[in-house]
Amino acid sequence: MEYSLSDMYNIALMQGFAGLSLFAVLLLMGLGLAIIFGQMGVINMAHGEFMTIGAYTIYLFSTLTESFAPGLMNAYFPVAIVFAFFIAFAVGWLVEWGLIRHLYARPLDTLLATWGLSLGMQQIFRSTFGPKEVSPTLPDWLMGSWMPTEGVDIPINGMFVLALTILVTGGVLLALYKSRWGLRVRATVSNRTMANATGINTKKTDRVTFAIGCGIAGVAGAAFTTIGSTGPTSGSLYIVDAFLVVTFGGAASLWGTVVSAFGIAQTQSITEFFLSGSMAKVLTLLTIVTILMLRPQGLFAAKVRR
Repeated sequence: MEYSLSDMYNIALMQGFAGLSLFAVLLLMGLGLAIIFGQMGVINMAHGEFMTIGAYTIYLFSTLTESFAPGLMNAYFPVAIVFAFFIAFAVGWLVEWGLIRHLYARPLDTLLATWGLSLGMQQIFRSTFGPKEVSPTLPDWLMGSWMPTEGVDIPINGMFVLALTILVTGGVLLALYKSRWGLRVRATVSNRTMANATGINTKKTDRVTFAIGCGIAGVAGAAFTTIGSTGPTSGSLYIVDAFLVVTFGGAASLWGTVVSAFGIAQTQSITEFFLSGSMAKVLTLLTIVTILMLRPQGLFAAKVRR
């Protein structure tokens, strides 16, 4: 099949936006994990389930609003995203207090413990919402597409996820590098003993940091409801990609996570145009493995907790 110059231009625009959409999804998935795994050294296998909490929060808000206040359907979504963050934050706070704080500096134990936690949370989702996948009713302003030129069709929900990702990423970077909490986190990661000696409450810093990472996962889950449906095991579908982004970028580097998500998304989007989806995924994974063999610490090396 032959393409005209106009067709190639439109295809390039569509593929470029598809790559940006995938970049937004990967970055939202990896951002919370970059804080928990990269900054704290906790291998959180339940990260996907915190994303599911955010998705089910949107579904609950959608159902309640549709039943009791249908006139507010166009306004519930931003409020529900805020609640998705705080509910995931609260659950993360309890998990850190009840489980994770006993396992610091024991990464394999955190892996097993959070894996068990993941299975338990999946069963809670299944008992509460049933085994079938559910989808919220989205507001009208999230539906449809934008056509900047003839032949180019950009979905509005994709632009919303991209804007939300930019907002969340900017907020996290500002908080980490310009706030007192960020200063405490970086001091604790660099040298816990010295941070304690200077009066920093490292236990409280750990708890807040873990909870914020879970809250960001909740926001990621809320964003995903604009793209797909949610089920009890939805989180397990995303956990591998989240770890891939964080490991490839450099475990303790948020900038590395951003660059990694962008590189993986664009590589996969471009190769998908020439190959099948499965082959594009295989080619992307082979590229990442090759680079990690040359740079085991990832694209951006950073200091880790001692």
